[in-house]
Amino acid sequence: MQGFSGNNRNYSIMNHHNALLNGHGQPSAGALYDSSNILNVSREGRVASIVAGSLMASTALGQMGRHPFSSLFKLAVGSYLLYRGLSGNCPVSAAIEDRVGRHTQAINIRTSLHIGKPKEEVYAFWRQLGNLPLFMRHLEKVEERDSLHSRWMANGPGGVGSVEWEAEIVKEEAGRLLGWRSIAGSQVATAGRVTFEDAPDGGTYMKVMITYRPPAGHVGTGLAWLLNAAFERIIEEDIERFKVFMETGEIVHE
Repeated sequence: MQGFSGNNRNYSIMNHHNALLNGHGQPSAGALYDSSNILNVSREGRVASIVAGSLMASTALGQMGRHPFSSLFKLAVGSYLLYRGLSGNCPVSAAIEDRVGRHTQAINIRTSLHIGKPKEEVYAFWRQLGNLPLFMRHLEKVEERDSLHSRWMANGPGGVGSVEWEAEIVKEEAGRLLGWRSIAGSQVATAGRVTFEDAPDGGTYMKVMITYRPPAGHVGTGLAWLLNAAFERIIEEDIERFKVFMETGEIVHE
C-alpha cells in the first residue's frame, strides 16, 4: 500500500535482543521490560516462596544471637524468597532469559502515521484489543480476559504456522500511551508500544512499535516464520490498514 501521508517507516530484522521500543522502563525488543517489572513466577511458586521465606526468616531471627553468621545468610535467603513471592518476580530467572535472548533474532517494527480522526477516538478504538484483528491480517483473534490481560492468536504468511500467547498491559496513559508485552513462559516473546498525539493540522499523530522474538532454540521448530520478511511486511501493511479503517470505516482487502 502506498501514499499514506505522514508515514515514516523504519523496519529492521535485528540479530540481537536490545532494540529499545522507546521511553524509560518501556518495552524493549529483547528483555521486553526491565527485569524488576517481569512477572515470571507462577501463582503456586509465589505461595511456596512466601511460606518458605517466612519460615526461613523467622528461624534466622530466632537464632541470630547464637548463630549470627548462618542466621544472616538464612535471613538473606528468606528475604529473597519473600520478595520473589510477594512481587512475582525472580531476578535470577529474568537474568537467564535475558542472556539467552541475546542470541535470538527479533523482528522490530517502528512506524508513524497521521490519522484524520480525534486522538480520543483513535485511542479508544485501539484500546479495545479485540478490535485489532479487524484490520490486522496476522492476528486471528485477541481475547480480552480483563482490563489488563488478554490472549492473542497469530498466523504466519499464507496461513502457514500459528502461535498463541498471553499478554498484559504494563503501561497506560489514557488517551496518550499504551504498552503491552507477553507474559513470562509464553510461546513467543512480544511487546508493543503505541503513542497518540494531537497533530498540529488536526487529527492524530500515532507512533507504533512492535517486536516479535521466538524463544531461543525454537526458530527451527515451527516458529521461524516469525523472522520472515513476508511476516514483517504483513505487520507493516496491517498498521497502514488501520489508518484506512479509522478514516473510512472500511476494511481493506488485498
